Amino acid sequence: MRSLEKFGIKTDNVKWQLSPEELVQETLQNGQGVLAESGALAVDTGEFTGRSPKDRFIVKDEVTADRVWWDGKVNLPFDSDKFDALYDRVAAYAAEKQLYAREAFAIADKKYQIKITAVTEYPWSNQFVYNMFIRPTAEELANFGETDWLILCIPSFMADPERDGTRQHNFSILNFKRKIALIGGSAYTGEMKKGIFSALNFTLPVNENVLPMHCSANVGKDGKTALFFGLSGTGKTTLSADPERKLIGDDEHGWTPENTVFNIEGGCYAKVIDLSAEKEPDIYGAVKPGAILENVTFKEGTKEVDYESDAKTPNTRVSYPIDFINNIQVPSVGENPRDIFFLTFDAFGVLPPISRLTPEQAAYHFISGYTSKVAGTEVGVVEPQTTFSVCFGAAFMPLHPTEYGKMLSEKINSSGARVWLVNTGFNGSMKRMSLKDTRALISAALNGQLDNVEYKQSPVFKVQVPTASNGALEDDSILLPQNSWSSYEKYTESAKALAKAFHTNFQRFDDIQDESILSGAPVREEEMA
Repeated sequence: MRSLEKFGIKTDNVKWQLSPEELVQETLQNGQGVLAESGALAVDTGEFTGRSPKDRFIVKDEVTADRVWWDGKVNLPFDSDKFDALYDRVAAYAAEKQLYAREAFAIADKKYQIKITAVTEYPWSNQFVYNMFIRPTAEELANFGETDWLILCIPSFMADPERDGTRQHNFSILNFKRKIALIGGSAYTGEMKKGIFSALNFTLPVNENVLPMHCSANVGKDGKTALFFGLSGTGKTTLSADPERKLIGDDEHGWTPENTVFNIEGGCYAKVIDLSAEKEPDIYGAVKPGAILENVTFKEGTKEVDYESDAKTPNTRVSYPIDFINNIQVPSVGENPRDIFFLTFDAFGVLPPISRLTPEQAAYHFISGYTSKVAGTEVGVVEPQTTFSVCFGAAFMPLHPTEYGKMLSEKINSSGARVWLVNTGFNGSMKRMSLKDTRALISAALNGQLDNVEYKQSPVFKVQVPTASNGALEDDSILLPQNSWSSYEKYTESAKALAKAFHTNFQRFDDIQDESILSGAPVREEEMA
């Protein structure tokens, strides 16, 4: 018989390893969700419909004190004694509830795989864990052994900031010494998956020399892997779901010393705002029994999802096991990374739809992580907000950005991978880039259509911009961003403003003295005379 006593949770009121069907029934019986017309379970996550970065903490102790990048914005320290006291309070509170527990794996590569025990207050939270992590076989469960990381997720527990040391009633705290991800006050399921991802972003580079990446990945018929970096909402999930390529994963990966790429997860967590069968057939088809829809609304008088509605949040989501996608890589491991795409939502409207980067520019742009936060992904974000998110995933990176940047540079140089900057944001008319055109350009880059076309260097960002698409686009004029502006002067003025923002942001990294990385920066205004 399994027990939670080793985690300090003294109760027998635990349902272990329930099937998705059982968890759906529990959810429906509890009045916590309804079935959509597709058969997917629809739930509301309540007060929080996105992550709350200001309430994410890391316990500062002998394990983390000298290794975590305590920047005061993302990696916020939490007192070890305060954590122990808060954990005991949460555990005692949880022991009075009906709990749902399951064991699962993270990381598809057996060499690096870790074991997770997730204890949740809500059955649908436990189903999310089933969907998003790697599901053990019966034999693996029987021989599961000791857990590497515990997730304890109790949304109805409200912290007392004065007593517990939190900012407000909700919290998501990582303790690397005790290997616990503690979540309370928020039912947003993304806190669980990003908690484990953040943990691995510390342990994988430090212990395994593996580069953890906030990216999606797929593999072509030639066996070559492509990586897609970007914040939520920039297209990682959408663009990696390519019928011509096998999906490795849509959000979290590791790049090993053996030059392979593994998926950390066993499922996908996709935004569904404006979802349609025409634009995103793979994701649309995955919304079926076993999938969980979050914070969607229905068309009046029906249980048909209104995907256009953002009445509850623009961050409407669906989670599903990765095998709900037809064309997947089994196991979720790829070899020979050849193409890397940095997906950026450019709110200035000056970056080209696609451009090629040198290794030096790749390191600079990776450390910079220029993009925009898309509406709804985080609390308080209601429209695109320009930001610099280091490594295209600052919210999940405990180490100093340069550690990840240098690892990526080394891997690019050793593998010969090509790096592309892709603008999925605005053009000069402040219209969002067409998904159809973005897909066509990425396919053109992958299949070699952009290999033998003429390139023109951007006067401000120095990136190489193709002047022709070799038939990939109906209108090649969109390749040069200045063509979408009313005047070249207005384009250069806005481009200079973005370049200045890059330089201002990079002042945070004064300790970087690597001239090769610094040479990847945009031109400074005084150099444009």
